[in-house]
Order: sequence, then C-alpha cells, then structure tokens
Amino acid sequence: MSNPFNTDLDRNPANHQPLTPIQFLERAATVFPKHTAIVHGQIRRTYAEFYSRSRQLASALSQHGIGRGDTVSALLPNTPAMLECHYGVPMCGGVLHSINTRLDAAIIAFQLDHAMTKVVIVDSEFIPLLQEALAQAKATPIVIQCDDPEYDGPRIDTEAMDYEAFLAKGDPAFAWLMPEDEWDAITINYTSGTTGDPKGVVYHHRGAYLLAQGNALTTSMSKHAVYLWTLPMFHCNGWCFPWTLSAIIGTHVCLRQVRAEPIWAALADEGVTHLCGAPIVMSLLITAPESEKRALDHTVQFFTAAAPPPEKVLADMRAAGFDVTHLYGLTETYGPSVVNDWHNDWSDLPPAEQAALKSRQGVRYLPLEGLEVMDPETMTPVPHDGETMGEVMFRGNVVMKGYFRNPEGTAKAFAGGWFHSGDLGVVHPDGYVQLKDRSKDIIISGGENISSIEVEEVLYRHDAVSVVAVVAMPHEKWGETPCAFVELAQGQQADADALKSWCREHLAHYKVPGKFVFQEIPRTSTGKIQKFVLREEAKALA
Repeated sequence: MSNPFNTDLDRNPANHQPLTPIQFLERAATVFPKHTAIVHGQIRRTYAEFYSRSRQLASALSQHGIGRGDTVSALLPNTPAMLECHYGVPMCGGVLHSINTRLDAAIIAFQLDHAMTKVVIVDSEFIPLLQEALAQAKATPIVIQCDDPEYDGPRIDTEAMDYEAFLAKGDPAFAWLMPEDEWDAITINYTSGTTGDPKGVVYHHRGAYLLAQGNALTTSMSKHAVYLWTLPMFHCNGWCFPWTLSAIIGTHVCLRQVRAEPIWAALADEGVTHLCGAPIVMSLLITAPESEKRALDHTVQFFTAAAPPPEKVLADMRAAGFDVTHLYGLTETYGPSVVNDWHNDWSDLPPAEQAALKSRQGVRYLPLEGLEVMDPETMTPVPHDGETMGEVMFRGNVVMKGYFRNPEGTAKAFAGGWFHSGDLGVVHPDGYVQLKDRSKDIIISGGENISSIEVEEVLYRHDAVSVVAVVAMPHEKWGETPCAFVELAQGQQADADALKSWCREHLAHYKVPGKFVFQEIPRTSTGKIQKFVLREEAKALA
C-alpha cells in the first residue's frame, strides 16, 4: 500500500534545496555584515568582506575555466586565503583539495595527478616544494601564488599569478552556484597512504553541512564564539570548522605557525573561546616560559583527537584555564564524529579516574547515525563489557562519499553497509567506545598518521638491514614516535645515525624513527614478527 502522505506532495524548489555549508557564509554576511570574521596579524575582515572576497575567488576561477567537478588544490597554511578557498572553490562548482604542507614532493605529485588538479593556490613559503612536486607530476595546473604578509621567510620570484591580483579580476557580486545535488563533491582529502598510495576521500555538501553544525552542537559553541586555528585546515578541512564558524557567526583567528607565544597572546587578546589540536599543542602551552604565558579570564575549550593526554597534562591544562575534550574520527568521517561527552558527576571523581574516563573516545556526534564496534567477520556488535575487541564501524551522513577513482577500495570500506575504520576497540557498559589498538600499526605522532609499513619499506631498502619492525613508542611531546627494531644483514655494519640519515633522505622528517634498536626480532613459530612484544619493549625504552 502506498503512503497517502506522498501522493501529490512532491519535492519542488519551494520546499527542497540542497544542503551546503556555503550558505552559512551568505547568511552571516547578510545578517551580521560588520561582525569580525577573520583576524590575521594586522588583517581584520568583516563577514561582508569575507563573503565578497570568496565570491571574487569563485568568479576568477570561473573565468579560468573552473566549473563543476574541477579540482582546485591549496598548498596553504592557516591563513585567510585558505578560509576563502573553503568557500570560493565550491562556489564555482569546484572541488577543494587541501594539501598537507608537511608531505614530501613525490606524494604531492601523486595527489595532484590523481585528483586531476587544474589550479593550485600556493603560499610563498611552499613554492619550492610545489616546484619539486610539479617536476615529478604529469599535471600542469595554473599556479596562483599567495604572498601572506605574516610570512617573513625567503621569497622566490616565479611566473605564477599573484593571488590578490587574481582576486581583483573576480566579481564581488558573483552569482555563485548552488550544488546541483547535495551529494555533489565539495572537497577531496587524501589519507596518509598507510598501505600503497594515499586514497582520495571525497566529501559531499550534505556531509560538510551536517558536521559543521554538529561541531557547534558538540562543542557548545555559542553565537560569536572565537576560534583559534592551531589545527591545520589541510587536515580533514579543519574538521569542518571553516564552515562551522560562519554558521554561528564566529571569528576565525588565523595562526600561521603553531608557537606558544602567539597562541597565548591570541587567547588573551582576542578572547579565544575554542581551539583544536594534538596533545603536542597542549604540551607547547603548558611548558612555555612564564614570560610567554598570559592569565585568562575565561575557560577555553580545547578539543584533541590524537592519543589521549596523560593525567598530568590534563591537570596542568585545567590549572591553566582549559577544559579538554577528547574526540575521535578519521579522514573518512569528515574528521571527528565521536566525542567523549562528559557527565557532570564525573568531575567529582579522583583525578586518576577522570583521566581514565577522558582517555575513552566516546559516543557518536549528533549527525552520525550509527557507531558500533563489531566482529568484522560476522558483522555482529561486540558485548558492552569493556573487554571484547572488535572493529570500530560508522554509518551515517557524515561518512565519506567514497574513495575517488578507487571502486575496489570503496567497496571494501563499505562492506556490509558500514564504514570499516580499521581501528580496534571495545565498548564499555555505558556505551562509550575506547580504542585498544590500530590495525596496520598506525603510529600517531603530533596528530599525524605514520604507517609503520612505509617506514619499514624505506629501511628495507638499506643494504645493511636484514629485518626491521617499526612500532609506536610513547613520546612526551609528540604522543607517539616511530621506534625501529633492526636486524643487520650478515657482514654489514650500520649505526643509528646512518639509518636515521637514510630515512631523512626518503621520508618526511616527522616519520623518521626517534630510536633505533639493534637486536634479534621476536617471531612466532610461523615466522610472523610479534609486534605486541616490541611495543612493550618500546614502552620500556621511552
């Protein structure tokens, strides 16, 4: 029997519009045109200016042939230009590809080719990196150079178009494009390439719209909140906060470099209410010289999503005026979509118990429809006993559209109607999820994912290395750092310095092991390396 409420009641332009976060900026500029949207050094821009400049960018890109489904890459730090890209690129129908500025040229070249990039907007600091990448890439994009006034390093003269001159050619009243469908791609973000080449994770307008609003609800962001950009915007599109701030007519305080002094200055002088970052940012704040610290007259909400901070760090952050909340998610879920929602009565518990509770990843965001820990073979949920491990799985509108040009990877990730995270965890009796291990031995260092396999492959290419196993070693500053256990080939000699230099030639510096241990590597009877034994050894060495 058909549903009578569906008869002659169809979707039409009056009652159905595609969801897109671009509209958040249009509304903010219409309702609060004079409110400060962006602070960056001496730059202070209103929402009217932010909206106008984003439309100019969209217009100028359109003039250069960028339309629906075309990729525009951004190799930028946390600057106003990066915020403008998050609106201007989708306003002309384009898809924004934010590049991790810490990657090496070869990986960037792969991404430019795989994403089929037509335009690259690059900060002056990263011109040499881009030039090296383009020399290895097949792509020949238009290059637009952004000369940030806060950059005081060396500049290279190029034939690239100047960003401000490029914008000046655009129409500030440009009639920007709504997506044809909210399922249309808005951005592409690449995974760390833990096995093989990085995967291009495609976000759609609907998901970005929902997670942006979910951020505001989850973090209790009130209207006109002030957000400090310590989290890289290239990382999962800054967890969708570039769009969240427009929804609540907040203020973006940009920060080119994550250093203690400017962070403390912004917290005090700009009245920052919220920021996100890895545990290293917390360590940076609490270990800063007293001369750089500032007294705060309000509590600052700090959201972290890497390895759980230790009890002492949480206590020091609380004493310094911060309330820390643990989040969890993946590139494939638009960044964090799980939150350690805090119960008021937990605050009465002893500090050690509070720290244990804060180390849990938590429960689903409001816009995430499903979060389960399941047996990946039977696809049945594990008991909520805090002990039985399974794979963490997601389902909902804030799960990626899929992997770009990778149907096999997409099908595998969505097997059984759930997104398979690859992370292993348990569920406590109260329903809170806690990670216990990571499949594929991912190491999270300073908020960046490092593949042990990638590091091992580089070391295996050294003539002196016979067998190598890389595991995570606890690190006070970075949370974790790679530790390499090495068996040397017969008749070969190599020390830690030699292998470290070798890794630096072939890896991004943050992926280079912090420690090399030369010993016989434990194996099972079938010859499989026992990494769980090595993890314990690495903990003892930390």
